[in-house]
Amino acid sequence: MSGRLEAGSGAREAHAPGARGVAGTIPLAVPNVGALERQYVLEAVESGYVSSVGPFVTEFEDRFAHRVGAKHAVACATGTAAIHIGLILLGVERDDEVFCADFTFVGSVNPIAYLGARPVLVDSERLTWNLDPALLAGELDRRAAAGERMPKVVEVVHVLGQPADIGPIVDACERHGIAILEDAAESLGAGWSAGRFAGQHTGTVGRIGCFSFNGNKIATTGGGGMIVTDDDELATRARHLTTQAKVPDVGYLHDEVGYNYRLTNIAAGLGLAQLERLDDFVATKRRIALRYDEALRDLPLELPPRVPGLDATYWLYSVLLAEAAGRSRDDLLDHLGQHGVGARALWRPLHLQPPFADVPVVGGQVGDRLFDRGLSLPCSTDLTDGDQQRVIDAMRSFFA
Repeated sequence: MSGRLEAGSGAREAHAPGARGVAGTIPLAVPNVGALERQYVLEAVESGYVSSVGPFVTEFEDRFAHRVGAKHAVACATGTAAIHIGLILLGVERDDEVFCADFTFVGSVNPIAYLGARPVLVDSERLTWNLDPALLAGELDRRAAAGERMPKVVEVVHVLGQPADIGPIVDACERHGIAILEDAAESLGAGWSAGRFAGQHTGTVGRIGCFSFNGNKIATTGGGGMIVTDDDELATRARHLTTQAKVPDVGYLHDEVGYNYRLTNIAAGLGLAQLERLDDFVATKRRIALRYDEALRDLPLELPPRVPGLDATYWLYSVLLAEAAGRSRDDLLDHLGQHGVGARALWRPLHLQPPFADVPVVGGQVGDRLFDRGLSLPCSTDLTDGDQQRVIDAMRSFFA
């Protein structure tokens, strides 16, 4: 690096994924990169395979598929790219409808718009903060009874590392012949330990699952994503579409519109090292979450979901400020900022985003409440006990 920053770039970097922020502050969520990552990235550089082909890409895909229990994994440049390709694989075209969670990051819904399709936003349930299965089933049943058009795909998001209550969602979609795409971008390491899908990892229940390796995720490639599926044909087409739809062994013949969406070998080297450390990362996230639970449970807060059989990773440890507290979420964020704590508001629901302000919304105001009252606390996997205590002390001082 040159050491020079453009005017205003410090503020931009402070809000970038994985940014450490101003010296002395406790960042929200930053990558945990060590000797193994440096070793693999250097190997990739020295091999000469620095672009979208190379041994680390293949090994990362193979090991990732095995880790989550999928037959195939196809590495992509971003999690958003993975969702974009996933929707194409499931046949989404212009003017089709795709049901999607309302309370999620905008990367979940943008790919629907890329295709000229129409999102229908479904509110959250209070139990998991994810798409409400009862609202979804009720709307699908209502449409079927009325002879109205049905969505081509239901996109299920596992928000903030919390698995959705997916059994009733699958039942509703199977009843009406609708494919499921799982946006598991935030839930690597999460899954179900009870019910119909006990033993499965998020992203492996629907026909397509999509993951993100952005800079602040539990495991990162700097920027990257992954498509997983058990369908041989879908996996083959995913590889084709993500490499500009180039026909093998024929000089520059491209048989359909493709995308430059492949992950680089350098990024895959970083991801492979992170994957080898994933169990430790997940255990650390859960330990951090448990300590926050124990230290904050007596405050006027709603702690993150803990649902038996839904094994969350607490990618971002998030709480809701109780209305009885008599103060706003922004008051709390300001207070934490003054104490050097890099907390952040929860996602603004998609129906409040200007590009999607006019799309249909199913259900009530649960997502609005999550945004109005919710924030995430620092929970990096290298968070020290001392820094976590600083966060706890700052939280408690707000209510003193």
